[in-house]
Amino acid sequence: MNDFDGGGRDRPAPAGPPFSHTPYDGSARPFSVGLQPLDLADWIEPDARLVEQLDEKERLLAGGGEAPVLLAEDSTQDAQQEVLDLLAAHLPHRFPDLYRREGEAIRILPAGRTVALSGSDDIPLGRAARLVQEDLILMRASPQGYRLAAGALCFPSSWSLTDKFARPMTAIHETVPGFNDGRMGPMVARIFDNLPVGRPSWRLNWSLYTGPALHRPFPKRIAADGTDPHRLARDEASGLHVRVERQTLRRLPKSGDILFTIRIHHDPVAAFARHPLGGQLALGLRRQLLELDTAQTAYKGLTAGRDAIAEGLRKLAAQIQNDKNH
Repeated sequence: MNDFDGGGRDRPAPAGPPFSHTPYDGSARPFSVGLQPLDLADWIEPDARLVEQLDEKERLLAGGGEAPVLLAEDSTQDAQQEVLDLLAAHLPHRFPDLYRREGEAIRILPAGRTVALSGSDDIPLGRAARLVQEDLILMRASPQGYRLAAGALCFPSSWSLTDKFARPMTAIHETVPGFNDGRMGPMVARIFDNLPVGRPSWRLNWSLYTGPALHRPFPKRIAADGTDPHRLARDEASGLHVRVERQTLRRLPKSGDILFTIRIHHDPVAAFARHPLGGQLALGLRRQLLELDTAQTAYKGLTAGRDAIAEGLRKLAAQIQNDKNH
């Protein structure tokens, strides 16, 4: 499979928010690998928030966040350039209404600005990060397993690039329930070891946060307040949001490193009320919440608030059904 297999220009761009992905509807199981084959035409997911999120990336890459968002080992320069070159080939071809190649630069049409493809003012992964909403992580083989060798991480979900940089998979995931003391860790290690160049993959996971902020490098804790569905409906911005990570894996053909992309989709829980299947989504999220064990609940920051959130989701689903009936 090459970078343009699967439709190229003839395939429409992905739909915008809300609810691009809903893994909590029962289609995916929390704390499982759940990898699916990826059509490279769907590798990158721009949507209506492209300009807004690229503006936020610019702010963070300029040092405006609580934690560093761009780190790289010196030996990864060629692999970083490989990532940038892949994006520079893919984006104008796949999304000609959004991106245009202009010599040694890519113009992001809706943003009205260009990103240079070479120069001395930034490392290549920083340039690549300025093109897409996805965060970009380079994983490199080592005697201890694949380690995080370079990363542009503007929108972390409660982890810090500084804390995980240069560490192997086992250390990166030491707080994930079932990763190092169950089947998940060895399974992921085998996937990384054996991932062919022409067989990229993708997966989804979800979490809950208060508010829509994307840059979240610190641990989360969702308390019982702010979960009443009527309050959420009145004030979405300060209410509970469901945050979905769409992750992709592909082995880079030249360097052999693995590129891990993370695309954040976040939507207010109150928006279930405007979704055609909102009641089902609310009940699916409630069911997954209640099926989490103690360690999983703590990892998701929901120990104090899970029962109240579950009750709020039940009431919200009932309210949606009642509105449909009237």
